[in-house]
Amino acid sequence: MSLLLNHPQELKRARAELDRTIGQNRLMEEQDLSNLPYLRSIIYESQRLYPAALLLVPCESSSDSTIGNYNIIPPKTLLMVNAWAIHRDPQLWDDPESFKLERVLGLENDASKYRFIPFGFGGRICLGAGLANRMVGLVVGTLIQYFDWERISYELVNLPEGNLNHSA
Repeated sequence: MSLLLNHPQELKRARAELDRTIGQNRLMEEQDLSNLPYLRSIIYESQRLYPAALLLVPCESSSDSTIGNYNIIPPKTLLMVNAWAIHRDPQLWDDPESFKLERVLGLENDASKYRFIPFGFGGRICLGAGLANRMVGLVVGTLIQYFDWERISYELVNLPEGNLNHSA
């Protein structure tokens, strides 16, 4: 929601999509999600910028391997995929630090799926990815549908990353 508060025009477009598709006389339902591409793009772009897990589940190399120009990786080497870095790589994404919904519209059919991996990929993909996306879609969609959201000041909402040290 903080991204939408900082981008009120995107919030208005999402609200318009919900009003046009569902109306205001009923609650959003799970089957509505397939008809809400703009809402899905909000979820995907939020996951791209702020993946739930920065590093994916580690795996182990099974044999000698070469990756790009890097030296051979011996067998049984622990390998970790940095989803956060992939999602912010300027070689994969135009202006990767920005919240741009158009870049993820239709991402489900993207040929280069390995650039968007908030839940992992291949045989190690999170089994709960579909459920998580549906639940987030229902919650965010319902919050947009039934509440008017706006910042209380001109300052952007800032949610700093990585600092969990709070003093009382």
